[in-house]
Amino acid sequence: MKQKPRKLVGKMVLATLMSVVLAACSSGAGGGEADVKTKGAMETYNVGDTFKATEPFNLSILYSDQPAYPYKKDWLLFQKITEMTGVTLEPTIVPMSDYPQKRSLLISSGDAPLVIPKTYPGEESAFVSSGAVLPVSDYIDLMPNFKDKVEKWGLEDELEGLRQEDGKYYVLPGLHEEVWPDYTLIVRTDLFEKNNIPIPTTWDELYQAAKKLKEIYPDSTPFSDRFKFNSTLNIAATGFGTKAGWGFGNGLTYKKDQDEFVYTATTPEYKEMLEYFNKLVTEGLLDKESFTQDDDQATQKFVSGKSFIINGNSQTLVLHRNDMNKTLGEGNFSIAKITVPGGPKGQLMSGSRLENGVMISSKIKDSDNFKAIMQFIDWLYYSDQGQEFAKWGVEGETFTKENGVRKLADDINYNGLNPKGTKDLRIDYGFSGGVFAYGGTTDLLQSMFSEEELKFQQDMKETKEVVPAEPPIPYSEIDREQVTLLSTPLKDYTDQNTLKFILGERKLSEFDTFVQELESQGLSQYVKLANDTYKKYKESKQQ
Repeated sequence: MKQKPRKLVGKMVLATLMSVVLAACSSGAGGGEADVKTKGAMETYNVGDTFKATEPFNLSILYSDQPAYPYKKDWLLFQKITEMTGVTLEPTIVPMSDYPQKRSLLISSGDAPLVIPKTYPGEESAFVSSGAVLPVSDYIDLMPNFKDKVEKWGLEDELEGLRQEDGKYYVLPGLHEEVWPDYTLIVRTDLFEKNNIPIPTTWDELYQAAKKLKEIYPDSTPFSDRFKFNSTLNIAATGFGTKAGWGFGNGLTYKKDQDEFVYTATTPEYKEMLEYFNKLVTEGLLDKESFTQDDDQATQKFVSGKSFIINGNSQTLVLHRNDMNKTLGEGNFSIAKITVPGGPKGQLMSGSRLENGVMISSKIKDSDNFKAIMQFIDWLYYSDQGQEFAKWGVEGETFTKENGVRKLADDINYNGLNPKGTKDLRIDYGFSGGVFAYGGTTDLLQSMFSEEELKFQQDMKETKEVVPAEPPIPYSEIDREQVTLLSTPLKDYTDQNTLKFILGERKLSEFDTFVQELESQGLSQYVKLANDTYKKYKESKQQ
């Protein structure tokens, strides 16, 4: 994977900020470590140590309940956490579909548990001004594994993007050693091979391939998508030099040559992407229902042979194969993830090495177990041992390990890794779930990959250049409220018209008019606020 050298400035900034934090801690100012209560904490706790509370305690945690592997209080996961660490977790169970809303309500009402996982970087901003969540950057000296991985993997620049106006960050993100892609297009490779159609490496080649499939199978719509097309827009946008779908974010794109942010949906690159997908829809190559249908409807079209291209990841690939063995018959088809097609700007890949992570309620300051809780979180989420435990389970019970190679127990399956297993690592034991298992070394991440998935990762690594992270925009409390008021209607209007342009319900000749309509909704004010904040942040770093 071609990746540009990281600048030393991130490390210098982090070191400077750390010295300020440590100075505050030593003087007792700013509520640093001088105020931390130590009941249950280990006196000596370093990288490689297993956390074990000197006095057992209970810890409240918000739990996002995934319907594919619903919560069970008697999971081995919870039993072993208590046995190994002396910490008994007390989950507040929230359905995954309601998690963001319920999390906000609990935090706003002051009823949130102390540990709040499944928080994606950026989502914590809404809770900063109220003081409801802990400025965790003040306390990372209590987290040796977190600090070690940040330094060892050169993650300082990424963490800079999390800092708020006060120079602190309020979420502990999952940390990955390398960028790892997952979502891409899944295609019917048997039909490509049968009809001598090359596997596409660019979006233009995908268009040509879909066109040939349409000619050969005129009753089909070659590409019918799921995720309301948001995943495909996300992966495609990077190659077009823009952002869209799941990756649209705050709607701003940093232009390095101008050293300023612009509104993404007003750029020529965004228009070019719209033109491309509109062409696919107009020629009957892309199913119009891709933008409105449920995932199950899209899946059914693919597994029944009515469509040949769909967006997905390593897990959905396995699910599709299982379904197609029933619908088309085992041996009568072949499917695979393909390398994400390149676009007009080249073979680019966006991505961050920061994953969803943990917020901590500021109520932890009142807990006698403050230091012990920080040590526990550091061990479970950031130590090599804790990460392996959360992902693989218990050595000798759920997996074996020989010469560094992990293998599931004979009767346990996970995502098709051991298809003969009658029990599931997630459903029956609670491991490899989204509340605890994320981040880690590339070796750990890939330890559960099939040979096929490893090849996909290698192809992406060899083919793609990672787009550099954009500079942060650390809004003040007052500005953040204004930003929310402006950005929400702008994004909603962008989403509506993106759909209209692609489906042909609005002519692309009206794109300039669309931009003017955004202007009437406060676009200039929104972009100016972002750039003023960015310039202020940049000047403060140069001082």
